Amino acid sequence: MWTPQNRKRYDRSRLRYPSDLTDEEWAHVAPLIPPVKPGGNKRTVDVREVMNGVMYVLSTGCQWRALPKDLPPKSTVHDYFIFWSCDGTLDRIHHALYVACREQAEREASPTAAIIDSQSVKGAEKEAMGSSGEEMASIDADVNRWSARCPS
Repeated sequence: MWTPQNRKRYDRSRLRYPSDLTDEEWAHVAPLIPPVKPGGNKRTVDVREVMNGVMYVLSTGCQWRALPKDLPPKSTVHDYFIFWSCDGTLDRIHHALYVACREQAEREASPTAAIIDSQSVKGAEKEAMGSSGEEMASIDADVNRWSARCPS
């Protein structure tokens, strides 16, 4: 419910971009960012700004080359995005925030019930019957277009 306290809590007007992390949000995310690898150079980029760049691209849907100039270079933000996707950092952040949100709402960390609608059942029936190769190729192309390419 939008109470005066909630309005203050969710007000993002003082941030540079609405997608930027607040100090409170960064406090949740920062411990989940992996440290630099041993033996490598010291990190020269502000990781919080890199995360703000990733959040900007994910929230606006803009192209990497359209990343604002006051964020780290697009190649740096993209490289970290790929690295964090491949090493599971983004998944760990998502899971930790998901669990924290459920606990804040005084719910179990894992849902104990699920809702299945008629469309889900129809989709499962089609999958059980076997889809044509063309349909599966189309689905694979859609999934691969949005997934990060992890170097082998």
